[in-house]
Amino acid sequence: MKIQQYIDHTLLKPEATEEQVIKICKEAREYNFASVCVNPYYASLVTKELEGTEVKTCVVIGFPLGANTKEVKAFETEQAIKDGAKEVDMVINVGALKDKKYDVVKEDIKAVVEAAKGKALVKVIIETCLLNEEEKVKACEISKEAGADFVKTSTGFSTGGATKEDIALMRKVVGEELGVKASGGIRDYKACMDMINAGASRIGASAGIKIVQQAESGDMEETKGAGLY
Repeated sequence: MKIQQYIDHTLLKPEATEEQVIKICKEAREYNFASVCVNPYYASLVTKELEGTEVKTCVVIGFPLGANTKEVKAFETEQAIKDGAKEVDMVINVGALKDKKYDVVKEDIKAVVEAAKGKALVKVIIETCLLNEEEKVKACEISKEAGADFVKTSTGFSTGGATKEDIALMRKVVGEELGVKASGGIRDYKACMDMINAGASRIGASAGIKIVQQAESGDMEETKGAGLY
């Protein structure tokens, strides 16, 4: 698998314009990224722009705080799928997790999983920068129990992003059954490879083109050693 196929080409800034979204879709087609990840408003536009390619439409749910009700997240998921989303990245209820209301967290995730069932892959954003190690482990365990497809580190809109230590921990907890997505602060090839070598199976980044260009012009032996080429 080439490095670009790990990457969700991402544009989640609130000021993102239609022109900018069309541009990243063009880039995703050219580089054959795994998906284009956007806010729900742009789901149908991205789906249209990616028509006829293998690049998927990825939409964030309950973003960026995760404090919506499960009903709202489920509805948002259903609408995103109607608009062409094949992957959804949902934010957990972080406050409920910290309150140890694990049933609330599980039902929150399950609502999205059930809304997406058979139609879209579900990635659960646990926002690692706000959690201690025990909470990170619990969030991953609950995501797995709720039927999610991936666990994901970060929104990129909080106090920190992905770390290789968090990726290694998440991979250890979920095993090989779930994917692990690293996102937030991954701006170059080295950082990307650190995440992949720690256990990430997907990378969320707005710097995807830079990462690919560095991979192609850099130390290809390191890349081969990671099984990407």
